[in-house]
Amino acid sequence: MPGDWVKRSAKAALPESAYRWLAGAKRRLTADPPIGSVSLGDLRRLTPVSRSFGMDRGQAIDRYYIERFLDAHAARIRGRVLEFGDDAYTRRFGGDRVTARDVLHPTRDNPAATIVADLDRGDPVPEGRFECVVCTQMLPFVYEVRSAVRAIHRMLKSGGAALVTAPGLSQISRYDMDRWGDYWRFTSRSLRRLFEEAFPAEGLAIETHGNALAAVAFLEGLCAEELSPEELDHRDPDYELVITLVATKP
Repeated sequence: MPGDWVKRSAKAALPESAYRWLAGAKRRLTADPPIGSVSLGDLRRLTPVSRSFGMDRGQAIDRYYIERFLDAHAARIRGRVLEFGDDAYTRRFGGDRVTARDVLHPTRDNPAATIVADLDRGDPVPEGRFECVVCTQMLPFVYEVRSAVRAIHRMLKSGGAALVTAPGLSQISRYDMDRWGDYWRFTSRSLRRLFEEAFPAEGLAIETHGNALAAVAFLEGLCAEELSPEELDHRDPDYELVITLVATKP
């Protein structure tokens, strides 16, 4: 093609340094927006705006997606419900549909815990006890993540559902890293395959949430209130900030 001939001729005729300068100039002129014109403003810094996921500024951006997911599936939070770490979401989204609440934690130093079990070690858990398991952002902190999924399946009653969220893009949770570890980030495909090892594929419903702007804002520690609903709700499948999954036990 003519363009290829011109490119080869220029490369042969010009010194290497001059050819590279011309190629770089072309990229600078045709880039949209032009290279060097993007203003990073307050984000041109080597430390984040917040190291606490933006929770010291407002609602964490990942929690915006998590809480919308739980609200959409609140009717499933009923009967006897298990939640990991505390029962805040069970109380908030289950209300008077919940007849009993349990909290699972790996150590005995959590006063809210009614079940102490380390899923990394495969500690025994109650079988077939719960109508619903609420599992928000817990899976990254269990190295034996397959063991955790099997435990969730084991604890559910037949017909019960697990409401699961997992991070796709996130900074390290330093609190958890220094205590029991922060091991994993997921994609929609890896989370689906993981749960298909314990649940039938037809019992899984998975969605992704996030976009480039929401991801950058979350990693910097900005809060949900600093973006518009339209900016938060736009979904870009290449930026899976939070992955949500409903897993139903037959």
